[in-house]
Formats: sequence, C-alpha cells, structure tokens
Amino acid sequence: MADPTRTHLLAAIALAERARANGNHPFGALLTDPAGNVLLTAENTVLTERDVTAHAETNLVRQASRTLDPVRLTDATLYSSTEPCAMCAGAIYWSGIRRVVYALSATELIAIAGADPDEPVLDLPCRQVFAAGGDTVQVSGPHLFEEAAAVHTGYWS
Repeated sequence: MADPTRTHLLAAIALAERARANGNHPFGALLTDPAGNVLLTAENTVLTERDVTAHAETNLVRQASRTLDPVRLTDATLYSSTEPCAMCAGAIYWSGIRRVVYALSATELIAIAGADPDEPVLDLPCRQVFAAGGDTVQVSGPHLFEEAAAVHTGYWS
C-alpha cells in the first residue's frame, strides 16, 4: 500500500474516532483530488443529528455534491474507515465518485460488532452494489485491519 493511501486511511480512522467522541457511531470518510489533497471530510452523525442516513460517506457525498463541480468528483477518491454500506455505495455511485478505498471490511465489522437486533445489518458488499452500475467504481480494500478495528473496540457491546 502506498504511503498516501495509508495516510488518508489513517485520517479516515481518526475521523471515526472523532465521530465516536462526539457521541456517534465510529465511522469517518474523506475525499481527495487526484494529487492527494484532501477536499472534504465527514464523520458519522446518525445519533446526534437523529438521521439514520447520516453515515460518514453519505454526509461526505452530500457536501461534495453541493460544493464541488461534478467533473472534480469523477476524478476524486473517497477514503473510508469502513467499507461503505449499500446505502452509502449507492450515494457514492450516483455522485459520480469513481474510486473508493476503505480500511475495515463490512464482514470484519460484523464480526466485531456481533448480532444486535437494534442495529440492523444489510450484508451487501460495496463491490456488488457498484457492479450493478457496470463496475464503474474502482474499489480497494480492506486495508489496515488492526488500526480500523481499534476504533470499534468496546463500542458495540
């Protein structure tokens, strides 16, 4: 893994830590331009905003689509602390972002979090969601298991 990728994934994990410290689920995401400059960051705000759709990636896509030219989105890379869920993958796809890099896989998260009837799980890998759109989104991950899993330690129990 290239150093810039590692750096951006660690920054996304730090955003997840911040989300947790702010009283939300521990997820974070950021968007970079092709040169690796960070354009936007977002964290999960599901609990504090009382919005079940306020996942880090969806919050990021909302910001990006409001503030950035669509051409910039096509060339951008979204880095996420955890594999985007089906909802977030759909938002990423519709935004025009065509590259996603994530740290913790959804399968790994499910293993860490365990089964909780109050936290529904839609076990659908982002690659499958993107494939339904013609495989136009490049995906890289999972990466940095230990670092990404650490932010979830003790959260879901």
